Amino acid sequence: MSDVTQLLVAAREGDTNAGDQLLPLVYDHLHRIAHRQLRRMRVHETLNTTALVHEAYLKLVQHAQVTYEDRVHFFAVSARAMRFILVDYARRHRAQRRGGDWQRVTLEEALAQPAARLELLLDLDEALNRLGELDERLVQVVEYHFFAGLSQQEIADKLGVSVRTVRRDWIKAKAWLTRELRAYDPDPPNR
Repeated sequence: MSDVTQLLVAAREGDTNAGDQLLPLVYDHLHRIAHRQLRRMRVHETLNTTALVHEAYLKLVQHAQVTYEDRVHFFAVSARAMRFILVDYARRHRAQRRGGDWQRVTLEEALAQPAARLELLLDLDEALNRLGELDERLVQVVEYHFFAGLSQQEIADKLGVSVRTVRRDWIKAKAWLTRELRAYDPDPPNR
């Protein structure tokens, strides 16, 4: 059992010092997850990696009812928390663009904004929610691989399936999301 898993078990059993010991062990990995997500969405210019890590960690430790099974489960839940924080960030950004906190900018400044990537994140989140209605495991594979950066073996172990099944699920999920995101028009003309 890894040190992280042991500390998660200790925290679940009520050891208050376990949380303090846990952060230094998981911080670098959480930072890599956050950096990867921000870089992928190209919002790292407007959102700080360290702030994302800290906000996610606070959400994780504030939810005492969540029991983490092991290290992989902890990082998967961490990545999901970061995804939701980024989606909330994108929603706030969209609200500001539609009149909240309005300010005049030049065309060059507007084009330099990563708004298109934030819109894509919102579209991806909505598509993942729709996919979850069809097959929750496909969503888990996407979250574990794309957001948490887990290996296929780690995902297979976590889900209790074979690596081959994870590969097939990843291919299916990517194909479904690609088709869905191409077909999805958030502002159809007759709305």
